[in-house]
Amino acid sequence: MRIGFSLKYRGKREYEAFGTLKENAGVVMKTWAVVATAIFGVLVSDADGFAAEKFQKLGGPQIRAKFVGMEMTDNVHWADVFGPNGSLKSFSMGRKKDGKWWIEKDELCVDRGKDDGGCYEVWLSGKNVELRRAGFPAASEGVLQPPAPRN
Repeated sequence: MRIGFSLKYRGKREYEAFGTLKENAGVVMKTWAVVATAIFGVLVSDADGFAAEKFQKLGGPQIRAKFVGMEMTDNVHWADVFGPNGSLKSFSMGRKKDGKWWIEKDELCVDRGKDDGGCYEVWLSGKNVELRRAGFPAASEGVLQPPAPRN
């Protein structure tokens, strides 16, 4: 059985636009197989990138070692600078606040003033940091880096 149409010139068949239904199905299946293989390849190659983002929970001594003298920031809106004596300098949308920080039961605790603070688990992957409350998604995400110069 032929599906499709033929172009004829003076009664002679010169071109055929489509083959049989079985031939067309084979071409379609091969095309989809190539597309599916390409998509799978892209997903597998990106899986290595996701694996590199494995966060590890830090304990108290690790938190102190990583945070003293460093800045946690989103690089746009806010930054917290952790002083060695427990001082905290917070910068948010062009405003500066002084506060304090400490470690309690393997959690980083911050106090930035009225109704702004708390204690958080610290999760680290490279320089990426997440502050989490036990059992909840990240309350704050940022990067840990040397403090940026500010006025």
